[in-house]
Parts: sequence; structure tokens; C-alpha cells
Amino acid sequence: MSIQNEHGRAGEQMAVDYLKSKGYTILHRNYRYLKAEIDIVASKDDILAIIEVKYRSSTSLGSIAETVTKKKIKLLVMATDQLVREQNINLDVRFDIITIFKTRDIERIEHLKDAFYHF
Repeated sequence: MSIQNEHGRAGEQMAVDYLKSKGYTILHRNYRYLKAEIDIVASKDDILAIIEVKYRSSTSLGSIAETVTKKKIKLLVMATDQLVREQNINLDVRFDIITIFKTRDIERIEHLKDAFYHF
């Protein structure tokens, strides 16, 4: 497994732990539909949170959240639509991004709620 994949998995686990500490219930991890993947599907207070996790150990690439492209958003919306229909979920949907910045000395998690809209 590549270092990038290891960091991605570690970042997703940090995000899951963070969400649980905030009262979220984790429904799915790495939900896949066609070419799309949702990192984390969680619920809290009648909200279905579709969460994209971004992990970085350097800020040299700019804002972590800005790495979520229009193409990625389109894929997330498609996968979410499939998930909601196949499991007959009747909750409001919200798209979030959790950014994790971690170096040897710093660990910072930010939860951007309603990070983008699908309409």
C-alpha cells in the first residue's frame, strides 16, 4: 500500500473518531457507486452528512478544501442519489468536507459543514 493510501486511511479514521466524538452515527465508510466513492456517510439530528475527507501534511498546495473539484462534487452527488434511493433514506442531505492537517508537531481537524450545494 502506498504512503498516500496509508495517510488517506489514517485521515479517514481520524475523521470517523472526530465525528463520533461530536455525536454522529457512522452509517457507511467508502460507499461506492460506479466511479464514485463517498468517504463517510454519517447522520445526526435528522441530517444525512456526506463527508469528503482531505488529509495533508503540507500547505504548499494551497487550501485543502479547494482540492474538491467540480468533477468530484458531481460524483458525490450521483453516489448520494443512489444511496438515498436504494436505502430509502428520508433525511435532509448535507455535503461536508473534513480537512486534516497533520505534521510531526501539529494536528488540526476542520469540519466544513454545507461545504457545497448540489443545486
